Amino acid sequence: MAATLAAGATVAQAQSLSLEGGGAASLTGIVPQTYAQFAAEEGISLQVVLGQTLTRSALKLAAGRIDMAVVPPPAFGAMSRGVGPYADQGDQAKAMAENVRALFGFPGGTLHAITWADSGVEDWGDLAGKRVYIGPPAGAASGQIQGMITAASGGLAAGNDYEGVRAPWGAAQQSFQDGQFDVYVALAAVGSQALNELSLQREIRILGVPDEVLSTDAWTEALTKGALVKTQIPAGTYSGNVTGDTDLTTAATSMMMAVHKDMDDDTAYALTKAYWENLESMMNANALMRTIDIDNRFGGTNAPLHPGAVRYYEEAGIEIPANLMP
Repeated sequence: MAATLAAGATVAQAQSLSLEGGGAASLTGIVPQTYAQFAAEEGISLQVVLGQTLTRSALKLAAGRIDMAVVPPPAFGAMSRGVGPYADQGDQAKAMAENVRALFGFPGGTLHAITWADSGVEDWGDLAGKRVYIGPPAGAASGQIQGMITAASGGLAAGNDYEGVRAPWGAAQQSFQDGQFDVYVALAAVGSQALNELSLQREIRILGVPDEVLSTDAWTEALTKGALVKTQIPAGTYSGNVTGDTDLTTAATSMMMAVHKDMDDDTAYALTKAYWENLESMMNANALMRTIDIDNRFGGTNAPLHPGAVRYYEEAGIEIPANLMP
């Protein structure tokens, strides 16, 4: 889905930049769309294209084919090492990673492990022998989902203990409804309308991570390795969820808004300013953004900041972690 977001005569004269984001139901899509409206006030027109595989968007950004992208920190880490989805590029991927600079971090979406209430799957151990959706073929989310499942289930692994099914995000929910897999691990904003509609059609069960798992080394490793953070799906969020009478602990992904290193400093400064100085307005405009922690500006960020972003943070008196300085 492509959206050109502009605002009147001011933007007619604006600088135009391309920005790729993820699925429209997750914050990887919601944030770019909402953010673009406020970037326009800084004289920057963002041409937003959603529904992208973000590992590929990161590579396109590094190659200079697009101006901005939502980049999963694990994808940037893999590119920096020339491994995972970038193994074929090897040293070339490592060199290209040097072109990526971050502006800010934000949560990408919350992992919802969903099954039908009458499926017989009542806890994580019941995933054994089941077909489980684990994300797109080339996306960083697949590793994050598998890590969470392994930790929550006490060691179940895709391919050995359950069948991991990969498919594009856009086709996953319909495929679940069509019976192509037993458990659908969705990456969506808490309260997503699409998931609400799913739960109203037929009762669902969302699996929460048990308290006894949260203190284990396996859970800590899953969060650290996957650049995930612990979060909750509040009780009552989805009316058709049979486990919805209690808060459910799960994990949320971290993302970073990234640009090419050759972007001029004034543009990077304006883009960073547009986000942080309008975040409360964006959260009020879209309730799905209210899970963003306004005080956590660098959550998950592992690429160096762009010098223009550094200037904004220094002027605002915001401390920058040493490892993010360019």
